[in-house]
Amino acid sequence: MIPIETIQMWVHLIGNSGFPIAITIYLFMRFEKKIENLEAIILKLLDKREN
Repeated sequence: MIPIETIQMWVHLIGNSGFPIAITIYLFMRFEKKIENLEAIILKLLDKREN
């Protein structure tokens, strides 16, 4: 279940900033974890290559 504070934050953000900005922030938050995972994999590959 999504906390009510999160829903209120999204409603406030959409009301003040507009839908496109809210979608952009949402996508950045989703991609952040994937980018961190990709970074970890690249660092592991570089470490293996150096050894």
